[in-house]
Amino acid sequence: MPGYLVAVNQLVLPGVYAPQEDTALLVGALSEEPLPPHADVLDVGTGSGALALEAARRGLRVTAVDVSRRAVWAARLNARRAGLSVRILRGNLFEPVRGRTFDLVLANPPYVPAPDRGVPPRGRARAWDAGQDGRLVLDRICREAPGMLRPGGVLLLVHSALSDPERTVTCLRERGLKAAVTLRHHIPFGPVMRERQNWLKARGLLASDDNKEELVVVRAERPL
Repeated sequence: MPGYLVAVNQLVLPGVYAPQEDTALLVGALSEEPLPPHADVLDVGTGSGALALEAARRGLRVTAVDVSRRAVWAARLNARRAGLSVRILRGNLFEPVRGRTFDLVLANPPYVPAPDRGVPPRGRARAWDAGQDGRLVLDRICREAPGMLRPGGVLLLVHSALSDPERTVTCLRERGLKAAVTLRHHIPFGPVMRERQNWLKARGLLASDDNKEELVVVRAERPL
């Protein structure tokens, strides 16, 4: 993605989400965010730790969380290899940091609409499958992230346009944040989208001639 770089020498263990275009788009949003020195940052759903490490390179105090043991191991190894200080915790979204607040929360959650198979996603699919409307995790972030922000704190959240960005913006505004879509980028379908495109078209989420997916970054700020 032009202008947005993500470290390419990161260790990614099997079953851990590798940095992709959505990661790069969020790195771009992070690079444009003015933050005070030593601001407290939370990277929720860190995967291999790419976003957490980008924040740590700016001298920010970073905490990263992931529900996957392998992701936690990978992120810790990558932080050590990079010589960066990042506190990396295992847990479900905000559970490990209850009672804390942050100047910035970064989130690249699962957001791809998925057929209902009657069981929660497992393995690598946990990194992208998010229920029939793609909002299995997004709605929880919208409910809970506002309470994690300090006055003036910012949430940067990336997801697909298939998962209803306007609903994200509305939910965050209803919880008192100033929210808007600030970045958009179209990418060719990856393997998951190609495999699922007929189902998405049948549900009316894709037009018959669509061959690209739109990614968006939603920026939401808690008023001072």
